[in-house]
Amino acid sequence: MILETSALTYAYRSGKHLRFPDLKIDAGEKVLLIGPSGSGKSSLLNLIAGVLPLQTGSISLKKFQYNQLSPRSLDTIRADHIGVIFQSFNLIPYLSGFENARIGLQFSTQRRARVDRPREVIKRLATQLGLTTDLLDRKPTELSIGQQQRIAAIRALIGQPELVIADEPTSALDPEATTLFMNQLKDSINPQTQAVVVVSHNPSIIPLFDRVIRLDNPQ
Repeated sequence: MILETSALTYAYRSGKHLRFPDLKIDAGEKVLLIGPSGSGKSSLLNLIAGVLPLQTGSISLKKFQYNQLSPRSLDTIRADHIGVIFQSFNLIPYLSGFENARIGLQFSTQRRARVDRPREVIKRLATQLGLTTDLLDRKPTELSIGQQQRIAAIRALIGQPELVIADEPTSALDPEATTLFMNQLKDSINPQTQAVVVVSHNPSIIPLFDRVIRLDNPQ
């Protein structure tokens, strides 16, 4: 078991109260969390990533129980075991694609230990994701949205974190590019050690996943 959650809820100061289904995700699974805007998709992803504090319920990632971790320890667990593809990509504009991708190793000794030759590993991941390796030397402003997205995916995948999570990763892509990217992302996961969880409101990608979990918190 890579990820397990139980009885999670989250209350915002605005009065909005979210309840989430329990999750059990094993290595090799590709899981889609789908729901309309406001259903709590990003909130659940942020709870799993340890960005939002746990209020009620429990989250365990591998052998780690979030409610037993200090904020600093949780930061370390996230860096070591979770790769995140942000909706806005969060690429650093003055760094090259290669340098942005390598940041995935900067804060984790465990992920660094799995990568002997970062440039070669990044080139391999770029090829798997359909990105020509010459683009790795360009800055984000010189890349298309789809190319930036693939750099963000390489950053999340490098060092083989056990859980890869993506927040609306296809929101800026057309249908053909969406299908291509999602298939490339899934093929980049090691089925023996990794799982991927994607959050989306796009029902067209449902057939691309092993399992679909619907969020239906009221607006």
